[in-house]
Amino acid sequence: MRKLFAIVGREWRAYFFSPLAYVILAAYMFLNGFIFSRIVAFLATPGVARERFLSLMFTNTYFWIFTLFIVPIITMRLLAEERKAGTLEVLLTSPVSEATVVLGKFLGALGFFLVVWIPSLVFILYLASQTAVDFGAVASGYLGIALIGAYFIAIGVFASTLSKNQIVAAILTFAMLIPLFSAGLFQSGADPSRQTIIDYLNMWDHMDEFARGIVDTRRLVYYLSGMAFFLFLSTVVLSSKKETP
Repeated sequence: MRKLFAIVGREWRAYFFSPLAYVILAAYMFLNGFIFSRIVAFLATPGVARERFLSLMFTNTYFWIFTLFIVPIITMRLLAEERKAGTLEVLLTSPVSEATVVLGKFLGALGFFLVVWIPSLVFILYLASQTAVDFGAVASGYLGIALIGAYFIAIGVFASTLSKNQIVAAILTFAMLIPLFSAGLFQSGADPSRQTIIDYLNMWDHMDEFARGIVDTRRLVYYLSGMAFFLFLSTVVLSSKKETP
């Protein structure tokens, strides 16, 4: 566990001792402030139910676009930079397993991803001071963000094991996320068997459920198993590189 925490701490220092973290945080605060102002303006329209706030906050297009672009930026350097600098070989020859390296990198990136979302709590607390807020639904919404973020970051870790170039790793991550991101766009006219698959993969609907306080175990299984699968693939890739002379 000490080695795992050491890798996680190393990743956090790499994020917060560079301008990247603060650029991302500033961009996120600006974007989320814009989204919040638009949602509040919409909810001020007569006849609009205020209960829709969480659904609008967690399922709007800006939320997805931000997540889609921010994950490749967060994960692109995790292992690609280590390979390019030649430090990955040193790390892999030290008394630490490939699984520990992958998990440490993953947890470091996921921790930073979750920190980026913390400022959005300010908007929730402000809204709670003005009207009743279902904090159970709030917790469920943030659980959805954490699960989707973990799944996406696991994909980014895997992509980062495939290339020495950070930009290539980011592009690979983006390319793998696009089909997941777009699954919900193919609902119209699908036959029943395809519709079942699409419904299972449709993250837009998943996030809408989380925002309404619905925690479906099928969603938990999907995200946790997907995360574990890509972390396993990352470990396999690292093991193969360690064995290659």
